[in-house]
Amino acid sequence: MRKSLAALTLTLIALAPAAPAFAHAHVVKSNPAANAVIAAPKTISVTFNEKLVPAFSKLDVSMTGMKMTIPVKTSVSADGKTLTGVPQGGFMKGSYVVNWTAASADGHKMKGTIPFQIK
Repeated sequence: MRKSLAALTLTLIALAPAAPAFAHAHVVKSNPAANAVIAAPKTISVTFNEKLVPAFSKLDVSMTGMKMTIPVKTSVSADGKTLTGVPQGGFMKGSYVVNWTAASADGHKMKGTIPFQIK
């Protein structure tokens, strides 16, 4: 009886579908870098460790403490891992944050921020 129960358990384990491993895209670098003090950027980029779904991935920039958002015309690189954006407005001196939204191939949508300052 014990051998047949063990055999049944092993059979069920072997037949059970493997659970998919879900990894989320993580930022590996950005320009501007987090907490950088820079001149007004002409382009902004955020690179992830895996491919993104372009239709659900974007960037914008907002001034810290203000309700002002600078729209960013966003595109995804040929390898699918880098969001690149061209700000569609001007910058004043002050603190800003890049707001990114990225969807990875596993379907999970992530959001994050990268603070920087304009000197």
